[in-house]
Amino acid sequence: MNIQWFGHSCFRIESKNSSILIDPFAKEIGLTQPRFHDTIILITHEHYDHNALKDLNEGVMVIREPGEYERQGVFIKGIQSFHDAVQGKERGLNTIFRIETEEIRICHMGDFGQGKLDEEQIEAIGDIDILMIPVGGVYTIDGKQALEIVEQIEPKIVIPMHFKIPGLKIELNGAERFLKEIGITPEKTDKLKIVKKALPQEEMKVVMFQL
Repeated sequence: MNIQWFGHSCFRIESKNSSILIDPFAKEIGLTQPRFHDTIILITHEHYDHNALKDLNEGVMVIREPGEYERQGVFIKGIQSFHDAVQGKERGLNTIFRIETEEIRICHMGDFGQGKLDEEQIEAIGDIDILMIPVGGVYTIDGKQALEIVEQIEPKIVIPMHFKIPGLKIELNGAERFLKEIGITPEKTDKLKIVKKALPQEEMKVVMFQL
């Protein structure tokens, strides 16, 4: 499996039989948009920096709602959550996506803003190998709150997302506070290639993508 980050909350997960694109953004945010050649596209919520679709190939499966889905050996569960700490009254709903492919379980938190997961959400998420979590605050949980979510889920690999990077026109905080809170020296990469047998078995790993 290969995982690539395009900035913000946008990732591409390529497995043997499928390509999954998560939260493609509009060019207005200041970053280079990914090209669309994927078989599955996941949209966590309907904001322009997460839902910009264009030039889609015929037959692309676009998932925007909670529920359970399956295609080409990829199993996806969408779990409802809130974009803010007041039950969606400020920014609406957000879908957490649990993705299982090649025996690896990935969780993309979207623009999670609740502060903490409730028991029902924790049960729905289940055991996770790779967690993609927002850490930049302002519109989502911040670095300290993100650590609390990490402790609730206990993944093997943590990938911070949705934080301030050069070129991004949306005002967010950087990832520094989260890295300080979690206390793990990150592994830096531009693309993550991973197989199940290579997942950490004892100590958690933090992976920081670079554009």
